[in-house]
Amino acid sequence: MTGLVYKSTGSWYTVKTQLGDIYECRIKGKFRIKGIKSTNPIAVGDVVDFELETDNNKDTGVINYIHDRTNYIVRKSVNLSKQTHIISANIDQVFLMITINNPPTLTSFIDRFLVTANAYAIKTVLLFNKIDTYDQETLNEVKYLAHVYRKIGYQCIGVSAKTGKNIDKVKSLMHGKVSMFSGHSGVGKSTLLNYIEPTLNIKTKEISTQHMQGQHTTTFAEMFDLSFGAKIIDTPGIKGFGVVDMEKEEIGDYFPEFFKLKQDCKFNNCLHVKEPKCAVKQALDNEEIEFSRYRSYLQILEGENEHYRTDIWDNN
Repeated sequence: MTGLVYKSTGSWYTVKTQLGDIYECRIKGKFRIKGIKSTNPIAVGDVVDFELETDNNKDTGVINYIHDRTNYIVRKSVNLSKQTHIISANIDQVFLMITINNPPTLTSFIDRFLVTANAYAIKTVLLFNKIDTYDQETLNEVKYLAHVYRKIGYQCIGVSAKTGKNIDKVKSLMHGKVSMFSGHSGVGKSTLLNYIEPTLNIKTKEISTQHMQGQHTTTFAEMFDLSFGAKIIDTPGIKGFGVVDMEKEEIGDYFPEFFKLKQDCKFNNCLHVKEPKCAVKQALDNEEIEFSRYRSYLQILEGENEHYRTDIWDNN
């Protein structure tokens, strides 16, 4: 039988067939030693083959094959630094939720996320949430950030999970697609998803006033079918986003505005740091590239994400 993985708890996987039948499945031990450098060889969004177990009366099965993925998005494993953890697979697009405060989303986090999504050919839409709560100064900051990322080519939408502002625009982008929602804990992800599909009834918690961080209740990724012909993958909130398995020479290629200028650099393997006649540094001097983006690039290039363990999820 073939099905789609809707939920993973580490040892058991909820698999749904095309007919809509749901089975709880486990994997054979050999999956863990097949050279897959991941702590979870199967992820939400995977298409798998499985066999029903016949030695009991329960609807359980054993997964014996993983179909090829169109893409996937990963983070570093918390406890095993040389391994990765696949967040989800076969995604059409990611909605990265951003708040200016309560809690703050730093541009370094946004840029790391975008670089990883770009590396795995996953479209990302930036959702600036809680705009109903901002004063004029904060709204101006939202407009500035949206301008920065729109100029690069990213779609940016200001939304309110409380008032429903621009939610119809988000839903229209979701129709017929598998969308993953991500962001820091407390950015209003669960509230937004509940507004989009009230029957989901995803639990929410208030922001911690002491640390200005969310206290999310999602502890693992899970897929849901929505009433308007869309699928979503809800993920745990993240403190940071560590970049995985990239050579220094390729990091700049995942900054679209850098990649466009690469051919104008004097050296083909230019790292845009100390090399002479670098088109990226020239554009930076001319204020054609945002300094925040270049700073994020240098941080990733220098491996700062490894030193600060930005890959750890809030609930681990």
